[in-house]
Amino acid sequence: MAGALLLSGAVAALIGSTLPAHSPAGTLEPPPDKIVIEVATVNGSGCPRGTAAVAVSEDNTAFTVTYSDYLAQAGGSADPTAFRKNCQLNLIVYVPQGFTYAIASADYRGYASLQPGAKGIEKASYYFQGSPNTAAKSHEFKGAYNDNWQATDTTDWAQLVWAPCGERRNFNINTELRVDAGTSDPARTSLMTMDSTDGDISTEYHMAWKECPRR
Repeated sequence: MAGALLLSGAVAALIGSTLPAHSPAGTLEPPPDKIVIEVATVNGSGCPRGTAAVAVSEDNTAFTVTYSDYLAQAGGSADPTAFRKNCQLNLIVYVPQGFTYAIASADYRGYASLQPGAKGIEKASYYFQGSPNTAAKSHEFKGAYNDNWQATDTTDWAQLVWAPCGERRNFNINTELRVDAGTSDPARTSLMTMDSTDGDISTEYHMAWKECPRR
């Protein structure tokens, strides 16, 4: 998974429509030069080696993480240890000089088949290397449920955590899927995925940009 992953076709909607046109510290316009994301490490039971990939949108406003083997399940014949799956991505983001970025929102998608009495939880957190600030949010889905699911986390402009200007800090994304059989029929399996029947589903992280202070 190591190596620079250049621009690819996952074009995301601009976040500018939900944020002010300018901030006191700079601008929301993405930099004209392309960014590059390199995957430093991928660890976790939800993303075995070779099953997660990263791509950047053509307009530099988002990047996408695609999983192909991210499944949690409980009950029935499921492995007792399979009720929780997680994935930690450690990314190196190369941005044009004079700019910094923050993650303004994140869209998570997948599929769930939850029996009556069961529930599934999607949780995500992210932080910059060396930063004490960690954002974490979770979403719960209750059975009976048999459909695709989607969850969106958003961050207010004033609460965005910006990458330090002039420094290269790795960006960490931690995601988790958890299935609790609860009071459901113990003979039936409940499951939750961050993938789809065709083998991949995209998790998009929308990026906000601003100019660094001039020295």
